Amino acid sequence: MAASCRGVVITEGDLQRFGEHLEAFAESQLRRVTEYFHPDLIYVIENYIAQVVQELRSRKVITPEQAQIYEKIEKRQDSTVAAEKLVADLASNKALAIGLWKSVYALRRHWSHPNLEVMVGEIARKDQALLKEILLNETGHNLAPEMKACQVEHRRILCEQTKLLKETGPITRPEHGQSFPILNRYVDIKIVAGVDFRRQTFQEHEALAAAAGELYEYRVRRKMQGELERITLDRLFRCCYPSGRTAHFVMVSGVAGVGKSTLAQKFVFDWATGKHYQKFTFVFFFKFRDLNTVGGMTSLKSLIQEKYPSLPSKLDTILQEPQKLLFIFDGLDESNSNLDLGRNAEFCAQPEDVKPVGVIVASLLKERLLKGCSVLLTSRPSNLARLERGIFHRVASIVGFLSQEREKYFHNFFGEAEVAKEALAHVRESQVLYTLCYNPSYCWITCTALQPCFVPKAGQPHTLPKTVTQLFVSYTRHVMVNHTKELPECERAREMMIQLGRLAAYGLRHRTLLFDQALLDKFNVASSPLLKTFLVENIQSATSPPAVTYSFVHLTVQEFFAALVHYLDFKEDSFGDIMAAVQNDQGGEYEIFLRFLSGLSHSSTRVPLESILGKFSPVTTRQVLDWILRRETDLDGKKRALNFFNLLFEAHNKSLVCQALGDDASMDFSELYLMPVDCVILAYVLRCCGKIDLLNLDACFIQNEGLQRLSPELHIIRELSLRKNELSNQSAKELVSILKHTECRLESLRYVCCS
Repeated sequence: MAASCRGVVITEGDLQRFGEHLEAFAESQLRRVTEYFHPDLIYVIENYIAQVVQELRSRKVITPEQAQIYEKIEKRQDSTVAAEKLVADLASNKALAIGLWKSVYALRRHWSHPNLEVMVGEIARKDQALLKEILLNETGHNLAPEMKACQVEHRRILCEQTKLLKETGPITRPEHGQSFPILNRYVDIKIVAGVDFRRQTFQEHEALAAAAGELYEYRVRRKMQGELERITLDRLFRCCYPSGRTAHFVMVSGVAGVGKSTLAQKFVFDWATGKHYQKFTFVFFFKFRDLNTVGGMTSLKSLIQEKYPSLPSKLDTILQEPQKLLFIFDGLDESNSNLDLGRNAEFCAQPEDVKPVGVIVASLLKERLLKGCSVLLTSRPSNLARLERGIFHRVASIVGFLSQEREKYFHNFFGEAEVAKEALAHVRESQVLYTLCYNPSYCWITCTALQPCFVPKAGQPHTLPKTVTQLFVSYTRHVMVNHTKELPECERAREMMIQLGRLAAYGLRHRTLLFDQALLDKFNVASSPLLKTFLVENIQSATSPPAVTYSFVHLTVQEFFAALVHYLDFKEDSFGDIMAAVQNDQGGEYEIFLRFLSGLSHSSTRVPLESILGKFSPVTTRQVLDWILRRETDLDGKKRALNFFNLLFEAHNKSLVCQALGDDASMDFSELYLMPVDCVILAYVLRCCGKIDLLNLDACFIQNEGLQRLSPELHIIRELSLRKNELSNQSAKELVSILKHTECRLESLRYVCCS
């Protein structure tokens, strides 16, 4: 069990009073309450299955024989399966269900977790009112016949708009179109609440190679099992911890491609099909990128009328009951309008008031407009720091795919179980690529790049990618060869990729993600066959006629193209400008671009693209390698040193590593959180060096897996320090194998406080 929250004092009197609340429910009502809390109940029990079984046994709710059955299921399968069976066995009988709930309540002595506190708190506070709330969420409000007909039509429209889930990019499997039924393609995305509002502003680009620090699977599980509340889609607007109040204003944040828009789309689809939150009579769904084309001024009423033309005749009546309305605004980070929530900001009071879009959204959130309505916003973390902390009742963060979700995604993508298993096995072995796949968009790019390697009909196979640059090279080649209509000859293809690269570089320098027709014309991209291969068309439906903008299928694809263009068409002034911008970068915005720039310097990495685009510039290669060597002398701090090692890993050039670090180098990463993927990078650097004088990994949280990744190279170190790491007996065996190595150089080994 991971680190847990501190327990609370629970007396038998507390348990008796909680039991009285449960006794007040009829058997069918208690069954309904249990079903309502089912995801939370399973999540709580699976994390403390042994304690719950022991509590049930001591209270004679289950027999010793039954207890052994659940214990065997946990050992042979997993704790989730055991928890599911336990709840299924006990929930149908009132006495047994009460025993289960009291045993879960007693867990609070050891583990006062948000999900647990919310469940028992709602039952204790609301009693029969909880049943009314459940019923309202299931069946909705009673409506007059004409209003009901209007709602049915609105649901139908929303269902049509959201039933198909577009993949991250414009292409998918060759035999399919570009959209899939959302029910077949959607994979549950992990959402947590309790993350500090300001700390969510971490650099999004860190996510590519390090899964954004806190998003690494083990750490996420620890946090979720500790102080973070796990949120499912149907709980976003339910009771908040620790305030106990119902959420009306919710912010969901996450890095690029992690699934914010997909989550918003699935939320709307589930409402439209009657799956959840029927307490909202009408849901209005807007994308900020669409609203950017509205112009300077508009009104809330106009926005609704333009987006939902079937509603105007009933709109005045609909807006008279704001407590029954939900507004969803997706992609705050893409908004051109300022969202000012300060005391002196401009607000509006009536749906007819003509104001900028940002003022309208701010007025809803500040309850100056349609007081009582609910609002859901999505945004990248970088936008949160500018918002008022207390305005949102719930701030949730999407942590992306953990191992089970990645496995399910691969199976959904490849279709055939054996193929999916092989592809995932390669990705797991790489670790660098596996860490990347926490993000659904990277999962899609990875699967697309691996298609030729594992699916015979998907194209000519090539070397399996191991670095991030190799992955994006494979992805680009596969898409160009198999998903571009009439791919032109080498020289013309190269010219088109240069044009696309110049557009990408412009966007990188000017922090632009959306490109209008004028920019496409400026870079001669508008008529390119590659336009719809690597760019996504965004139709702004809020305008008449609809305006169109374009964006790369993912920010990281844009960064890859921005690096690639320098190898296809080296221009000294352009290269000098971008490297000057890199030198002045304090926020890490060019870090991924630099990894691609380094990775493309390796001759074998770029071979798949050279076969269709021609040879890369040797001048660029020399310039990049010289820059890397100069950068080594300018390293300041452990995090920058680790980022530099990432550049060396992507370059995959042993002589470059030796030149950069010299003989008998010393490395100190103490107190820097190192994930297994960081240990893979570090192991590569050690392997290239041959001899290391000192490696300090004190308090780096490397754990058994990290040490396992490092151990084949640790014999080359003279002085090794591993103090204050969570290791185990297995790690001790790893250390013994290092000491037994025939070429072991270790003279000093420190591993105090390692469990």
